[in-house]
Formats: sequence, structure tokens, C-alpha cells
Amino acid sequence: MCSPADRSPVLAGPLLRRLEAGRLVLWLVAERPLSGQLALWEGTEAATRRWPLEEPHCQVIPLGEQAHLHLIDLAPEPPLPEDTLIGYDLRLDGLGGVADWAPHLLYPGQTRPAFVLHRRRRQLFYGSCRKPHHPQRDGLARADRHLAADPASVSRRPALLLLTGDQVYVDDVAGPMLSAVQALVRALGLPDEDLSGARVTDSADLFDHPDNHNRERLLPALESNEALRERFFGGVEKPVFTSDHAHRHLITLSEMVALYLLVWSPEPWRRIRPVRPALDDEQAEEYDRQQPIIDAFVADLPAAARVMAQLPTLMIFDDHDITDDWNLTAAWERSAYGHPFSRQIIGNALIAYLLCQGWGNDPDAVAALLPDTRALLADARARGRLDDPRHTELIARLLAFQHWHYELPGTPKLVVLDTRTRRWRSERHAGRPSGLMDWEALSEFQQALLGETSVVIVSAAPIFGVKLIETVQKLFTLAGKPLTVDAENWMAHRGAARVMLNIFRHSRTPGNYVILSGDVHYSFVYRVRIRQRDGGPSVWQLTDSGLKNTFPHRLLTLFDRLNRWLYSPRSPLNWFTQRRPMAVDPFAPDRRDAGERLWNGAGIGLVTLDDQGRPERIQHLSVDGEDVDFHPL
Repeated sequence: MCSPADRSPVLAGPLLRRLEAGRLVLWLVAERPLSGQLALWEGTEAATRRWPLEEPHCQVIPLGEQAHLHLIDLAPEPPLPEDTLIGYDLRLDGLGGVADWAPHLLYPGQTRPAFVLHRRRRQLFYGSCRKPHHPQRDGLARADRHLAADPASVSRRPALLLLTGDQVYVDDVAGPMLSAVQALVRALGLPDEDLSGARVTDSADLFDHPDNHNRERLLPALESNEALRERFFGGVEKPVFTSDHAHRHLITLSEMVALYLLVWSPEPWRRIRPVRPALDDEQAEEYDRQQPIIDAFVADLPAAARVMAQLPTLMIFDDHDITDDWNLTAAWERSAYGHPFSRQIIGNALIAYLLCQGWGNDPDAVAALLPDTRALLADARARGRLDDPRHTELIARLLAFQHWHYELPGTPKLVVLDTRTRRWRSERHAGRPSGLMDWEALSEFQQALLGETSVVIVSAAPIFGVKLIETVQKLFTLAGKPLTVDAENWMAHRGAARVMLNIFRHSRTPGNYVILSGDVHYSFVYRVRIRQRDGGPSVWQLTDSGLKNTFPHRLLTLFDRLNRWLYSPRSPLNWFTQRRPMAVDPFAPDRRDAGERLWNGAGIGLVTLDDQGRPERIQHLSVDGEDVDFHPL
């Protein structure tokens, strides 16, 4: 822990979010409301434009006594130049610029961070599933090494960093991370919170409870935990919702806000000194095993923060940003939203997502949600506690909100799908997986494609996945156990699959699609074509996962081998799949040693597109430095 005189008032950020020639959106959290100005340099020695950090350019939302969110949204006039390295600086009163209060955000030779607005999106970073206590290194640190090789190069900088889901794991937190989260909540004076229908009355009771690190025991007070699981999930033997690792599932809004700060910035770690709590022998052993992994994660945070300060970064949630298996089935939804405790946990995760991820993707789409959110948190800062009726009302609004998806115009156009909150629910079988988007959402998606020659689509789950794994998920679903295998795939719901495939086959939609996905903890590339049609659209499914996560190696090797045998191009099993009208051609990683199509290893995806929006190079930048290129067979 550092002394107040030695530390920066900025806790996290700046993060570059939605950047366009006519709009700059930045995100930052500081211990107090900041005054000063944002300045830009367009290739000259003197700053060319300046804006004060005040309304209407900057909204400040109090998160706690010593934490204030700054939402910076500017409209440059005239528009900013494209294909030019633009330097920017936040000159804070009495503190100087970024080089003074966050030097870790600069590359060697830089005096200020910079960004590029590309006229054509030729290169894109993409990745998902960044779990701090996974033993491999951070894929964002690998992206940082890529930029560090030549930070002044316009062509080397990808147009966007696309985070395609599971930016945080609120449902799967390591022991040392939970200790850090709660230490930061106290250090920043983040507000307390009453807990509805739980065995603990409020957040203070939760933090001091003997089962703070065994939260599956703190389920809402019904007759027994087993009875609750029966009500929630039909007897599935998984605690607190359905995560296998929910011993430390975050519960309060303050915990979730603290987690975002701790996974995006090294600065909060300088304010705390977490102490291992009293644990039983098994928990203590796990805690000690996780501690060096968390320490290594923290050591990489300056690099991760630097990437997000120098590349426009867009995001979309998947389940772990909220909770495992979020909205998987209609039965799951009825149970989870039907109890005030689980409803409150999900609502808290959505409030944290709105503030830390959703706003920066599309400020206009969520603007109507901010006044109530700001009022709730301003009142909480004054009282030290969230007002329960206001809190409950805001959660209700967020659960009903249906505009988390967004688009970014340009060449090629970017369309980011919400595959979590607008589900196509099964009417006859509430326990079957819901479609990832309902008919209305899919119709809106098709409208967004009309008139485009090429498009980049972000879908958290791959639209075209591994057939064998999807078949295994289908078998478990037919057996009534979809939660056991996380049956999250586009082909699991006949209606959603049919509509999506028909969109690709429509004559007025683009000729080239690039789909960027994550979720699955392994990486692969497919090219998909419509059978018996010459000159039809080409679809590339690019999946890169995870940033800091992997699939069990032996199991993935088995699945890979069986998939190649059972679903070879001549296999009759292909006729029993939803996508039989499509020809799927796998690409192969160049580091394979036994014919693999699936690549298992943490890192980040990098795709280079040609003038028609088609991939001309597809890479997985591996955290071990041994990068992988995917090539057609």
C-alpha cells in the first residue's frame, strides 16, 4: 500500500471506447471529481483542440466516497482526420498530464498516449474469457507487446480491440481476488447494500460472515440448500446459480464495481493490502495456490491498461459478466428472476456492466438509464448505503432493457449482437435451451445488413461451432440436463438457427461476412459457403478464446479428433445437422502436430482484412510468444 502523497488520483483509465471522426468517448475512474482538460495533437507540436472536463463534455457519477466515474463524450468539429496518429492527453489541474500521473500508459518514446481512426478497418484484435486466476498469462499483455514493437506506426495499429464476452468473471472469483475486492470496497468507501431474501441481511454482514468464502452456503433461506437448488434448477448439483466455481460469486454492486477496477488497472492494487482470512485447510491450500497466479496477473496489468488507453475498445457481455448460464432456458429465467436475492445479484451485475462496459459501446442507446443510476449512486454516497426501493426499481428497468446491441458505421460496418437478453424461449419445453436471439431481434439484425457489401459481426458464442461438441450438448439437452454442459450454441434452437442461416442466404445481404466470437476457450477458423450456389456469400467464422483461459487439453484433443472422423466432408452425419445447406471448410493452425483444427492456448486474435472485407491473414497471438496462423486446407 502506498501513501496518499505517492499515488495518482486516477484509479483506472483512461480507456478509449467508441471513437469516430466526429465523436470521442473515454472512460475513467478517479478518487475525486477531476478538473482540467482533454487536449489533442494532430501531428503538430502544439495541441490543436482542447475541451474542459466539465458538463456537457464530462459526466461524473459518484461510485463511493473516493471513487468517481468520469464519462467523457466529445463531438469534435470539424471531424478528426483519419489514418493519422493523434496524440491525446488529460491535463489535470495540479497533476500534469498522463506522463505524470500514469506513465505506465505510455510506450517508450511517447510523451502522451495516441490513437488512430482508420478509414478502412483492415486489422482487428478480438478475444474473450479473461479469468484472472487462470494460470496462463494475459492475452491483453500479448496485444501490448504487438503494439510496443512500433507504437508510432499507423498501419500496425489495429482499428479496434473487440472484447467478445466474459471481460470479468463475477461468478468465479479466486480467494485472493475476493480479499482484494472487499479491501478495495472498504478503501474507496463504496456503499453498503441490503440483501433481499438472503441468509445475510446486508453487505457488512456478508463480508464478516464465516461463510464469506463459501457463498454457496448463503443461498436464500428456504428449507434447505437442496430444496432451493431443486426450485432453481431442477436438482442440478451446482451451487448458487449454476457456476461450478461459485464459492465466491460476487453479490453486491460495490463488489462488482471493485472487480472492474482491479482487472483493468494496477492503481487500485496500490491502495490495498489484502489479508488471507481464516480458512479451513483445503481452502487455505487453494488460496495459497491462487496467490502467485493473481500476483502475476497484477504484474501484467500496466500492459493491459496501456492497450486499452491506446486502442478504441468495444465490448459485449456473455454469461460470466453476469452469472454462469445467464438466461440459458426459460425455466432458468423463471427461477432466477422469481427470487429477490438472485434477481438482485443479476441486477447488480447489469448496473456494473452499464457503468463499466455498456455506456462506452453506445452512449446514446443507454442515455435514458443514466439519470436514475446517477441519482441512486449520488444518494448512496451521501448515505453510505444504496436506497433499497430505488435500487430495486433500477434493476427492474435494466432487466427490461433491450438495447445492449449496437453498430459502428464504417468500412466494413461492425454489428455487435446481444445474445443474452433477447432470447427465443421455448414455449413447449421450458427446460430446453432458448435461441440466442428471438425473431424480432434477428429481423432487426437483418435490416442492419441490407445494402452493405461486407460486415464484421460480433457474436459472443460462435454461430458456426464444432459439430461434435454441439451434438454432445444436444444429447444432454434431450436428457433434460442442458445446464450440465452449458448448451450455449446457435444450433440448439431450431427457430433461431433457421432464421440466422436464412439471413446469410438472403440475396440482399452482404457478400462477405466475418464473424468474431469467443466463449468456448479454444480457437478455430471456418469458411462457410452455401451449397449449390455460385457467387453466393462467403462467411468466415473466427473464434479466439480465451484471453486468459483454456479448455482441458486432453478432452479438447479427443473432441478435435472425433469431430474430424465423424463429421468429415463425406460423412452422412452432416445431413442431421441444422446447417446442412452450408458447406463448412475448416482452417488449420500452422503449429499443429497431429492434424488439429482446434487450437488450445491463451492469447488474442488478430485478423487482417482485404479491400473487400475478406480475411487475408488470421492469427492467434499466443501468450507464450509462439504465434499461430490459420490456413485453409
